Amino acid sequence: MIMLPVMFKNSWFPTVFDDFLNTDFMPRANATAPAVNVKESKTDYTMEIAAPGIKKEFCRVNINNDGNLSVVIENKVEHKHEDKDHHYLRREFSHSNYEQNYSLPDDVEKDKISAKVEDGILTITMPKAAKPETTAKSIEVF
Repeated sequence: MIMLPVMFKNSWFPTVFDDFLNTDFMPRANATAPAVNVKESKTDYTMEIAAPGIKKEFCRVNINNDGNLSVVIENKVEHKHEDKDHHYLRREFSHSNYEQNYSLPDDVEKDKISAKVEDGILTITMPKAAKPETTAKSIEVF
């Protein structure tokens, strides 16, 4: 069972993922799924997805028709080594594909979400909508 930090207790992240994270499927999924961190500040949510060696060309981030954040990372790596003295060709290749949809909190400004790849981390920044000021006001009853 995966335990989430207490600081996320009232956050949107664990409630969305509790059922998924607490299943027998997770030990198998962790073998290929990248690590994901989610942070919340007063102004935004930030999601960091570990993607070592990934190029931005292999990342797609969008809002799907259901209004969810869709993240797709596809990595194709191929290494060739020829040794003409021994007359053989060795090829090593790997192909990994990660695709996940995330439910977004109601206060995210979907049209202002941004993403970047840097130092093997896909960072998605989701700004919060400015909350209207609530001003207490006394209403006279007639």
